Amino acid sequence: MKKIEIGSYSWICAKAIVLPGVTCNEGSVLAAGSVTSKSLEAWTVYGGNPARKIKERNNFLKT
Repeated sequence: MKKIEIGSYSWICAKAIVLPGVTCNEGSVLAAGSVTSKSLEAWTVYGGNPARKIKERNNFLKT
């Protein structure tokens, strides 16, 4: 069985679907109702079905 890994500061919004084997790296966001079968890059917002990169986020930890 493949694991789903969710990094620190990641956010999986309501009704979003994360398929087995996906890693949601630190600070990634998956928008409401989105579906992902691929790993999400750190500090990036994704949305849609299939999920696509929408924009980069500011890493507030790098201050």
